[in-house]
Amino acid sequence: MRSALGVLVLATVAAAQGKSVTEDRAWANPGAALKGGLEAAVIVRVGDVDNLNFGWPEGFDPFCGRMTSSHDWPWKPAAGDVPGLDRILLGTKFSPNQPKGCGADGYSGNFDARATKPVALAVPLDAVKGTTVSNAFLQLFIDDFQAPALCSKFQVQLNGRRFVEAERVLNAINQTGPVGKLVTVPIPEEFWADLTTKPTLSVLVDEVAGAPDGFAIDFVRLLVNRKRENTCKGAFPGRVVDAQSSEPVPGALVSLADGSAVKADAEGRFQFSDVPTGFEVVRASAQGYADGTATADVGQGDNDEIELRLEKGKALVFDEKPLAVGQALALNAILFDQSKADLKKESKPELDRLVAFLKANPTVEIELSGHTSSEGDAASNRSLSYRRVQTCKRYVTGKGIDEGRIVTVGHGPDRPVAPNDSEAGRKANRRVELRVLKN
Repeated sequence: MRSALGVLVLATVAAAQGKSVTEDRAWANPGAALKGGLEAAVIVRVGDVDNLNFGWPEGFDPFCGRMTSSHDWPWKPAAGDVPGLDRILLGTKFSPNQPKGCGADGYSGNFDARATKPVALAVPLDAVKGTTVSNAFLQLFIDDFQAPALCSKFQVQLNGRRFVEAERVLNAINQTGPVGKLVTVPIPEEFWADLTTKPTLSVLVDEVAGAPDGFAIDFVRLLVNRKRENTCKGAFPGRVVDAQSSEPVPGALVSLADGSAVKADAEGRFQFSDVPTGFEVVRASAQGYADGTATADVGQGDNDEIELRLEKGKALVFDEKPLAVGQALALNAILFDQSKADLKKESKPELDRLVAFLKANPTVEIELSGHTSSEGDAASNRSLSYRRVQTCKRYVTGKGIDEGRIVTVGHGPDRPVAPNDSEAGRKANRRVELRVLKN
């Protein structure tokens, strides 16, 4: 049955489209909802899959290939296109009369206060009901996002709440051409309850700095319980170097949006294999350096080498102690009841010191990571550690800190600092860590 949004519900496994394992193959439909497939337990799509009405090169698969070839512009959406998709968008704060300090792209000349306004897309969730969520991903097929070049700042909201992890990805992309790219971002656990209890997931992508950076989205997909082993995959090498000297940064931790991580060798080199295809924002961190990013265009098979150039950061002071950019520092006395994520009152003085640090250093961005000892189920411990650092983040943002400055991650037992064979070691592993990403 098709709803007003043209959502088609399928329960059978269909033949794959081209090289792709996805059963989402009715690309001309303005929406789809599929259950029980190879790629994920549930896939819900809003928007047709047509490369912004330009179509695909012969044999091209957007779920397995690299970026598209460049296409013409401007263009007008077709009569049946979902509002907010397949059209040039400009942020809600954009004005054609304001100064263009970082330049402007060609799309911004097509300003229309009504037609270019970003629209919150309603992703129907009927197909997700009754599913126990163990992972969830948001996929966007994007065109011409250029935050680094045009000083734009993209903000993403899910059901009216900031999706900071997606913002970090979109704001690292310098996309020209114009060309289309598939971006996949894990949806944090804090949003999972909405997927099974709400009628829709509202997805809003907006540019909030007023920059003249026109952008477009072809389609949006929600993947619930994605089966990573059943995606198209590629590999790519890379190197991490000092931005000033071009010397290698050995031991740098290099990670992808889904948390996959490797360490650079003595020459700063690394290799990722079996990476799901799409456009990846790759992040590198090392003590003494601000986090650096580079983009990898991952298609099936082998792909081009990338280079991450890290800038040295300024020395900082936290609670009268020196703190290097990139250094992990365990916060003192962040306490919770056993198996719970509610802060004990003894935790608040240390978090107040964190608030003071962030207010004294207004350009600093941080990561808060949660860690547990090894007792119990590892997946449950990762969830608990994530919920605990989310509680810390809510406390800090409640004191006036912009939530976009804080990234949270729950590692559970995966990154111990001591053996778990003694109570002293287990106690050391139960911690919340602060790491400065940039200053």
